[in-house]
Amino acid sequence: MRTREEIARQERVRLEKEQGDVQGELARVREWLRTEVDVDADEGDPDLFEREKNLALVMALERKLESVATALRAVDKGTYGICERCGEAIDPARLEVRPDATLCLKCQLEVERIAHRAASRAVAEAAPLASRRPKIIE
Repeated sequence: MRTREEIARQERVRLEKEQGDVQGELARVREWLRTEVDVDADEGDPDLFEREKNLALVMALERKLESVATALRAVDKGTYGICERCGEAIDPARLEVRPDATLCLKCQLEVERIAHRAASRAVAEAAPLASRRPKIIE
C-alpha cells in the first residue's frame, strides 16, 4: 500500500500538469480575444457571440486555475485529500476525476443544496418587489 506522502507526490505531478494545461488553454483563448471586433457589429454577429463565449471561458479557466493552486497548497500543507468541511478523507475516485476537489461528495452536495435554497429564497423575495413597481400611465 502506498504511503500518504507517495500519493501526495503523485497528485502534485498530476496537479502541476493540469495547471500547465489550463495555463496553456488560457493563453490561447486570451490571444484570440486580442483580435479586434467590429464595435458596430449587429447583436447577432457570430464574431461578437464567439467573443462573449470566450470571455466566459476565460473566467471559467481562471476559476479552475485557482482551484488547482488551492489543491497544490493543500499538498504542501499535507492536507490534500482531506475534506475542508468535515475533515474526512475525500474518496480517491473523486480525486481522480476532480484532483482539485476540497470537499468530499457528501459535503459538496450539502453545500450545493444550501446554495440552491439561498438562491431560490432570493428569487422568491425579489418577486413581490417586482410586482410593487409603479405602473407607468401613458
